[in-house]
Amino acid sequence: MSLLTLHEASVEIERKPVLLQASLSVEGGEMVAICGPNGAGKSTLLKLAAGLHKPKAGHVAIHGRDLKTLSSHQRGEAVAYLAQERLIAWNLPAIEVAALGGLHLGQSDIMGRAQRALDMVGVGHLAMRGVADMSGGERARVLLARAMVTDAPVLIADEPVAGLDPDAELLVLERLRERAEGHSAVLLSLHDLSAAAKFADRVIVVADGRIVADAKPLDALTPDILREHFRIAGQWIETENGPLLATRRL
Repeated sequence: MSLLTLHEASVEIERKPVLLQASLSVEGGEMVAICGPNGAGKSTLLKLAAGLHKPKAGHVAIHGRDLKTLSSHQRGEAVAYLAQERLIAWNLPAIEVAALGGLHLGQSDIMGRAQRALDMVGVGHLAMRGVADMSGGERARVLLARAMVTDAPVLIADEPVAGLDPDAELLVLERLRERAEGHSAVLLSLHDLSAAAKFADRVIVVADGRIVADAKPLDALTPDILREHFRIAGQWIETENGPLLATRRL
């Protein structure tokens, strides 16, 4: 059984359709990348999967249970979510922010878990620094650590590598890949198509509020899809570090 399933789910915002009949599934052990142009509906899809939007039609299920039947506590146990917005209201130390991800666990070692999560994403040395005193990239990794503190079987991340330098981007994607290999279902959005091809098991392409492709990365990101929905001409080049997309504007 899939850990995360969307079945013909649609979302309206201010009475405007923004996601139309989206169906997908993510298995445990699988990392799936959502790709598409700006405004395509990627963030809406991820928020729907995390239970932050109510479907106008269709449904979302975690481990076969309709998400709308779960309490907020049960959703917190089932789904870890990293928002695209890197907002933190108070200048708390990084370790306290990371620990917020595990408050529902009721474990005495929550600060230890938070420290280990910070170490995993390369900011463990900043554990006692206030998040307002960090760079945007450092703060983004603290928030990812907060999501990774949980034992939630589903992890959803909206542009987790936005604003990161190349080294940090690779580190974060490697950690998310490891999370999936630990039998979690990882669903994330990415603008970097080469990174999606390298790290994801599947790529789902969203355009104009619809899923237009769902396949292995190079089967989803075909020249026709790139031309029609991304407005670029693209050619995949095999390198020792994985597929690389060479592009030009049309």
